[in-house]
Amino acid sequence: MRTAEQNTSEKMAAGPAARKQRLGVYLHIPFCVRKCAYCDFLSAPASRETREQYVEALKEEIRRAGELGERYRIETVFFGGGTPSLLEGRQTAEILETLSQVMLFAGDTEITVECNPGTLTEEKLGAYRAAGVNRLSIGLQSADNRELLLLGRIHTFEEFLENYELARKKGFRNLNVDLMSALPGQTREGWLRTLEKVTDLEPEHISAYSLIIEEGTPFYDRYREGAPGFRELPDEDTDRRMYEDTKRYLGERGYERYEISNYAKPGYACRHNLSYWERVDYKGFGTGAASLLEGVRYKNSTDLAAYLKKEFTYESVFPLSRKDELEETMFLGLRKMEGVVLTELMRNIYGDTLDRLTREGVLACGGGRIFLTDRGIDVSNYVLSEFLLDEEI
Repeated sequence: MRTAEQNTSEKMAAGPAARKQRLGVYLHIPFCVRKCAYCDFLSAPASRETREQYVEALKEEIRRAGELGERYRIETVFFGGGTPSLLEGRQTAEILETLSQVMLFAGDTEITVECNPGTLTEEKLGAYRAAGVNRLSIGLQSADNRELLLLGRIHTFEEFLENYELARKKGFRNLNVDLMSALPGQTREGWLRTLEKVTDLEPEHISAYSLIIEEGTPFYDRYREGAPGFRELPDEDTDRRMYEDTKRYLGERGYERYEISNYAKPGYACRHNLSYWERVDYKGFGTGAASLLEGVRYKNSTDLAAYLKKEFTYESVFPLSRKDELEETMFLGLRKMEGVVLTELMRNIYGDTLDRLTREGVLACGGGRIFLTDRGIDVSNYVLSEFLLDEEI
């Protein structure tokens, strides 16, 4: 089978793709080996037969969106979940091949697959490479096996190391590692040990998030009921210091924070995620997947049974007003460390707010842009909420 990269360079040589709009593609794979205790994403275990049916439905949904190829070129592709690496390598390749049949790929398309340790094999990684996958995002979360067990992860740190080294062996040169801090019983010293073990491997990208206990998850029930260990969450001050430790330590190891929770070596920022924060159009395929196309937000139905019958419907369709678009520009764009370009419209609408937040020391201006200060990042939820408007503009 021809790779996405081969199809890409040949199609770009003809020139038409360069004149099309940028498009990100998100592919939702709602399956996992076992639901993690903290997870509230749309995912669940499923049989091999169900996964095969889903892939066939996903390919059909892509084919039916072929008209997008008239206006767009694919700049980024992201397989998210769930655990996309639970699919067979053949299935991932088939999905990418279907995409390449209906839409043009840019010459340097970033193609990411989210992976969980314990689900990668040499054969699967070889299939990814042959299909054009050039970036992996590996969900480690912690280098402490006790913490992994508490989280309900299916792997140990040693199994992660095996998968990581295998990915390097198969030629992957753009790897992200997901990490999670503020876990029950975790100390600052323990978090720094995780950061040290991971940075010693020199991945190109690290995503570092604080644990959020979501209602409806086993974590939430255990925490609410006071189960052993679940009243031992780090306090707010310790959580904040862990955040400061992350920035300092990763900075010392050559990682630049380019978004509130994301760090990368120079040239390795995740282009797909940046497209979300910069409000580039994207199309989501699969159950529950979201899209932003020409000023309208869509969300696919979460009904798996209907999806397997190839009944593709939207749960919601929301045309954005000028007010919505401006709000989104602010509270998505300000997640980036470089912030957003300060326009005349922003000055007119948010003038008093900008002045006040600047006086408070949570916002700064420079080079024609506005951006969060270090203090502003600590209270980012508050700062971003200040850009919600009461009236249409």
